[in-house]
Amino acid sequence: MLTRRTFSLTLGALLTAPALHSAKAAEVSQLRDAAAGLTQLHSILVQRGDEILLAHAPRGPGLARHANIKSCSKSVLALLLGSAIARGEITGRAARLGDVAPTLIPQGATPGVENLTMLDLVTLRAGLQSTSGSNYGAWVSSRNWVATALRQPQIAPAGGRMIYSTGTTHILGAALSIATGQNLLVQARERLGLPLQIEIPPWTRDPQGFYFGGNEMALTPEGMLRTALLMRDGGQFGDRQILPQDWVRDSTQPRTRSQFSGLSYGLGWFLSPGGWTIARGFGGQIIAANAGLNLAVAITSDPTLPARSQGHFGDLMALIDGPVSALA
Repeated sequence: MLTRRTFSLTLGALLTAPALHSAKAAEVSQLRDAAAGLTQLHSILVQRGDEILLAHAPRGPGLARHANIKSCSKSVLALLLGSAIARGEITGRAARLGDVAPTLIPQGATPGVENLTMLDLVTLRAGLQSTSGSNYGAWVSSRNWVATALRQPQIAPAGGRMIYSTGTTHILGAALSIATGQNLLVQARERLGLPLQIEIPPWTRDPQGFYFGGNEMALTPEGMLRTALLMRDGGQFGDRQILPQDWVRDSTQPRTRSQFSGLSYGLGWFLSPGGWTIARGFGGQIIAANAGLNLAVAITSDPTLPARSQGHFGDLMALIDGPVSALA
């Protein structure tokens, strides 16, 4: 695991390495200035190939501290699903909730929830009323988050349109815990943290002890960047294949579309017209990869302020599609 001191020393070496000076200095400077001008942005890391082009924290706790990645957790959860399928702990994307984790289905569950597939859950197409937005507070105040999510009324066919709901990914996270025999913290540490050499601290649990599936995970900006590199490089980090290449590839295939941002959505990841695979969290937390441009990006922002598509998140996408992409 990387300690704060190790990360600081590593980052310092990268920033002074000759490779950095080979980057287009004017374009890096333009990106730095543009990022600093976004008052909600805390930090930004950009890597091209093996070269960190920019590591800048104009405000906030800095580059070595853990940040709440908010709903970027959903995308990390999707990677754990890919791992569980690769290990045979879950038979595949078509596996039914009633077969993977029948004990999760409560009395009074909405009829048919036992037929929800892992694909329905990871693509946010369960068809159940959302527990996010205005419904979020009541949901996380309930005595049983999984049961409450599974009792939500059916408002669309399963496998139909995308309904953004953290309750849906929390069901997936609980199912993963039962299927693997490991809680999400152990899975995240063993299957991502160790091979990526990043530290993943404990995060929020629900009243039944299930780690929050889809929110509240924390990573350092470096940890976020390494996750982006994993997506950029087809599930490989260094000389090790951490996730199946086909899972990462399929994660970038559009399955549905967000009614809010208009972005396509794959296996737990947003997909932009510019070729970016994106994890997005409240406030402007971003993990982004573009294999075609050989770029990986990590951005943290003020987690207390919203980042709407027509606001800070839109500004971040303009940054990624403009000055960041120009560094390719």
